[in-house]
Amino acid sequence: MLRFCIHYGIHFIVPILIGFLFFKENRNRVILILLAAILIDVDHLFATPMFDANRCSINFHLFHQYWAIVLYVILLFFKKTRIFGIALLLHMLADYSDCYLMRLEVN
Repeated sequence: MLRFCIHYGIHFIVPILIGFLFFKENRNRVILILLAAILIDVDHLFATPMFDANRCSINFHLFHQYWAIVLYVILLFFKKTRIFGIALLLHMLADYSDCYLMRLEVN
């Protein structure tokens, strides 16, 4: 249950907090972009099975691989793409936290 709350809390609550705390002028737009990063999970459609609660997404799904994460970091360096980089990296953080907590449950 803790793993579920942390994972989905980062996906859905943290973007709202970031919008309210750091982007007062464009709050709604930023929150929508941060929440829309969940769409990157479209790569789960190509996995078999499509959903596996005990599978780590990081470096498994196409858009969750390390080379993609490097591209998301590069987005941070350009003002026009910065919010997208933040959104995608926040998504990776949520998925990495899930992987980390999954390993703790096994040990």
